Amino acid sequence: MTSMERRIKLKTLNSYITCKICRGYLVDATTVTECLHTFCKSCLVKHLEENNTCPTCKIVIHQSHPLQYISFDRTMQDIVYKLVPGFQENEIKREKEFYRLRDLPYPKDIPNLGSEAEAEKPSANGVPECDYHRMDEQVNIGLECAASNLKTLKRRFVRVSSHATITHLKKFIAKKVLDGMEKYRDIDILCNDELLGKDHTLKFVYVTRWRFRDPPLRLQYRPRIDI
Repeated sequence: MTSMERRIKLKTLNSYITCKICRGYLVDATTVTECLHTFCKSCLVKHLEENNTCPTCKIVIHQSHPLQYISFDRTMQDIVYKLVPGFQENEIKREKEFYRLRDLPYPKDIPNLGSEAEAEKPSANGVPECDYHRMDEQVNIGLECAASNLKTLKRRFVRVSSHATITHLKKFIAKKVLDGMEKYRDIDILCNDELLGKDHTLKFVYVTRWRFRDPPLRLQYRPRIDI
């Protein structure tokens, strides 16, 4: 260690990397976009099922749809994994045990069977477009059109990273049925007739809305309805 370096005890950072609801280290760190307070995603969503305020500062997130104003914080989660020894490995073990106890295949062990996206195809400049999420946990999705005034996708079944968000799906659908990715805000996506927040990851939807039923995860898309 040089004279300019000094060791910092992990406990001095705990207040920045722990969830104020469960008091544990952040898992699927999720931030309230109104006030930037961060919590475990499952803790925050459970809180927002009966409340519309931030658990820390009590600011009203949104009167009727607070779940649409929270966002997965990948940077914060990466920081937690780097600072806490063995934390990420232990979470993976717990995740595998969760699937095993329910007699479900662990998604990360399922080989990639291909998807609508074509991995490593040449781009316009001749450089291969690599699939950087190939090693992520994968989610099989069935996309169903819920409106007569929208085109139906030619390929309704896709396989994508569990880290992809509803916004990613909206852009994909807009490109296919509205002839322009920039029109993604004109699309709503639902699961079991429930409108999904733009920053929900597909893993989160699979766990909390589909509740581990047999794949594929079935989602519906329709033109946006302003409430």
